[in-house]
Amino acid sequence: MKILVIPDIHLKTWIFDRAEELLKAGKADRAVCLMDLPDDWNMEFRLECYKGTFDRAIGFAKDYPETLWCYGNHDLCYPWGKQESGYSPYAKWLVISKLEELKNCLRNSSQINIIHRIDNVLFSHGGLTTEFVKNLDEALVDAKIDDVIAAVNNAPTQYLWKNESPLWFRQQHNNIEAFRKEIYMQVVGHTPVMKIYEKDGIISTDVFSAYRDGTQIGESAMVVIDSKTKEYEIVEI
Repeated sequence: MKILVIPDIHLKTWIFDRAEELLKAGKADRAVCLMDLPDDWNMEFRLECYKGTFDRAIGFAKDYPETLWCYGNHDLCYPWGKQESGYSPYAKWLVISKLEELKNCLRNSSQINIIHRIDNVLFSHGGLTTEFVKNLDEALVDAKIDDVIAAVNNAPTQYLWKNESPLWFRQQHNNIEAFRKEIYMQVVGHTPVMKIYEKDGIISTDVFSAYRDGTQIGESAMVVIDSKTKEYEIVEI
């Protein structure tokens, strides 16, 4: 199955437009969104942009009901009360209510979570490491992969709000081992990069984030990955 990966949104509704064009063109069978729907530079007062972004995401979820959604740190900082960079206190209750609306519009609430697996590919916002799994529960290192994913998705907030968690890990700046990289390819967002690339079993896709002046940091492209073979294509948009 070919999976289109939608990277970090950060109030850019047009990313969903481009993703929809690729799906309609038959480039992929379904999509996975790495979220970080809210927050961007100097946008904390622009509540209409927050609302518009979530409404576009909800519309996309209804039009493409098999889409999976991976929470990002900018999504969960609102319901978890974690005021990290970019957090807008003015948008707090709007984000919380819209996240709930997004979840409620899905066929199954499990479609939105910290980490997902489709065949031989793992999807999360930041990436899953052996170190994180071991710290969560050492017995999970040798457990079945779906048991590992369930444990991560049900992990307490204090575990998930750490630098090595799948919400925060930045493989681009570390040499920590990706979990079972000999078996599973991982696709992540979170860390802005100039180009989509693969390193040690993790593909980085956050090429639509922006500098403070609004200039896009990376190339205009998305990843389509085969969930069985792990082969991937970079599709210009």
